[in-house]
Amino acid sequence: MNRIKLKICGMKHNLEEVSQLKPDYLGFIFYDKSPRSFEGDIPNLDSSISRVGVFVNASLEKISEKIKRYKLDVIQLHGNETPSFCNELSLLVGNASNLPGTIEIWKVFSIKDSFNFNQLAAYEPIVDKFLFDTKGKEKGGNGYVFDWNVLKDYASGKPFILSGGIGLEEIPALKTILETELPIHAIDVNSKFESSPGFKNIHDLKKLIDEL
Repeated sequence: MNRIKLKICGMKHNLEEVSQLKPDYLGFIFYDKSPRSFEGDIPNLDSSISRVGVFVNASLEKISEKIKRYKLDVIQLHGNETPSFCNELSLLVGNASNLPGTIEIWKVFSIKDSFNFNQLAAYEPIVDKFLFDTKGKEKGGNGYVFDWNVLKDYASGKPFILSGGIGLEEIPALKTILETELPIHAIDVNSKFESSPGFKNIHDLKKLIDEL
């Protein structure tokens, strides 16, 4: 099985403890309606950990401000952002001299039991990766998985992040899907590894890392 990267999202409380596990990505949600909305300061992190800022229909100005304040490495767009908006953002992060370089853009698409992958075509030349999450009441953190069989129709070579309700009980299914030819770049975990919103269960996260 290929080495899979790990993103722990919804960081809010026990950030230093989680960072000691050295995941590949830590996700910080900048969305006021989320119980995991992040407002504090990020402590010094190991240089191997990339900082992901999660936004929902945010303005370019807000995204730019958070990039500068938190030194974000990845922008994850979790709303109804259009290809033209993604293109504007790409130009912004690529051309502005006062912003750090090489910032990736990930576009999220929510899936339940079917999905039309044709809608990805307009985004493909613009974004760096896709993220597939569970379609539910909340913008992420719904706590249950979508039907991964849908992904057999994914015909693109663009890497994607697998998200949505992944917990320890999904490990056997994860190992199976990671053996396929799908270009899975990382798995993204959140609510199934919490004792309360934004407070991560270190013991369970260690078990996940050991298994994968």
